[in-house]
Amino acid sequence: MKNIIFLVDVKLPGKQKDVGRWADSRSTPYKFSIDSWKEWAKENNSEVFVLTDLIRPHHDMPVSWQRYYIFDLLEANGIEYDQIMYVDADTIPHPDCPNVFEMSERKFCFVHNDGSYDWILRSIENYSKYFFDGYKIPWYHYFDSGMLIFNKEHKQFFKQIIEFFDNNRENLLQCEKAWHAGTDQTPVNFLTHILNIDYKVLPYEYNMTDLNRKELLQDDLPFTKLGWIYQYNSIPNNIDDELTYHWMESTFNKLYKKENK
Repeated sequence: MKNIIFLVDVKLPGKQKDVGRWADSRSTPYKFSIDSWKEWAKENNSEVFVLTDLIRPHHDMPVSWQRYYIFDLLEANGIEYDQIMYVDADTIPHPDCPNVFEMSERKFCFVHNDGSYDWILRSIENYSKYFFDGYKIPWYHYFDSGMLIFNKEHKQFFKQIIEFFDNNRENLLQCEKAWHAGTDQTPVNFLTHILNIDYKVLPYEYNMTDLNRKELLQDDLPFTKLGWIYQYNSIPNNIDDELTYHWMESTFNKLYKKENK
C-alpha cells in the first residue's frame, strides 16, 4: 500500500497581508515543490495528493487549519494509503532523500523548529496564557508543522485539533492577527503534549527551515550538501515572493533538471 505526500496549494484572491501565504502571488513558486515531490514519490512507493480547493470558507477557517481534514479528504476520494506525510508547499526534497516513512516507527513525526527563538517564545507565551491555562511547552520541544508524518491511528488526534479550532474560533482569529505568531502550529504543539501523543523527533536534515538565517541561501546552494528537505521560509526583503521563487527554481533546476544531473 502506498504512502501519501500531502500538500496544500489553495490560491486565494488578495494580498499576502490579507490571506497570508495563500495569496495568488505567493503560491506561484509552489509548482517547484509539487513537481519535485512527484519525482521523489516515484522512487519511494508514494503518491502526491494536493488540496487545491477550500473545504470551508477562508474567513470561517484559515487554510492552514483545513489541512487537518486530510483523513476525510482521502476517504472521500477513495484513496487507500499506509502513512501520510504533510509538507508545506515551499519545500523541495533532494532526489536522494531517504524514504522518511521508514523512519516513523508509526509515530507522529516532526522536526524541531530551529528558526526564530523570539517568535517561538512569544507564540508559546501568548497561547499558553490565553488558551491553555498557563500550560507551558519548553522551547526546545517546539516543532515546526511544515513537515509531519502520521497514519490512521492519528485520526482522532486530528479530529481533536479541528474541535479545538471550532471551540475557540473567534478568539483564535483575533489573536492570530494581534500577535503575528502563527496560526495552527503553536496550538498543535500544545495539543500534542497535552493529549500525550506518542511522537518521534526527526533530524533537522528532514525539514531544513530558515536557510537564510543559517547563511545557506548562496548561489552554490550549499544546503543541498547538508540535508534532505529544504523549506524556503522567512526570507527577508521577499517582495511578492520573488526570492522564494528564485531559490526554489534554482534548487529545482539543480536537482531535477536532467541536463544538470
